[in-house]
Amino acid sequence: MVSTGVPGVGATTVTGEAVEQVGGWTHRNYGNVMLEIAKEEGLVERRDQIRRLDPEQQKRIQRVAGRTLAEEGRSANVVVDTHCTINTPKGYLCGLPEWILKELEPDVILLVEADPEEVLARRTGDASRARDEQSAAEISEHQEVNRMAALSYAALTGATVKIIQNHDGGLEEAVGDTVALLSE
Repeated sequence: MVSTGVPGVGATTVTGEAVEQVGGWTHRNYGNVMLEIAKEEGLVERRDQIRRLDPEQQKRIQRVAGRTLAEEGRSANVVVDTHCTINTPKGYLCGLPEWILKELEPDVILLVEADPEEVLARRTGDASRARDEQSAAEISEHQEVNRMAALSYAALTGATVKIIQNHDGGLEEAVGDTVALLSE
């Protein structure tokens, strides 16, 4: 399974808590794997710097990270937590290009969403990350781009696409919906 969402929507929190409740699954964050690779190569110091790298460098790092995660998934149940698309200075970059999808072979693509205003407020309150400033309209656009990308990914892999809402005060429900998905 692949879990995705725009930055600040809470996909990592939802996925992590669901994996913890279900057991028998490993939660792996694609961006953290990419960060390890980029740091080893001296390209970045922080995760939020990756999206500023040249798209060709990002794609190369994606490929290496994808192979690593696919290998882990061959011997264990792994939920790959990643971004469906990355909003770079040059436009949206697919977080799961065809070559990554072929490696990961997801059966479900989970989109975690929330109202754009909720995401904006979460980002504003999160001092642990250095995210680009975006308006609620830009966040809404990004979520729409993610939906289109997820359906394209599903067409390439035969995976299903599940959208789970993570509204303010609704974390428990979002986690419960994800637990049900992992338990099927």
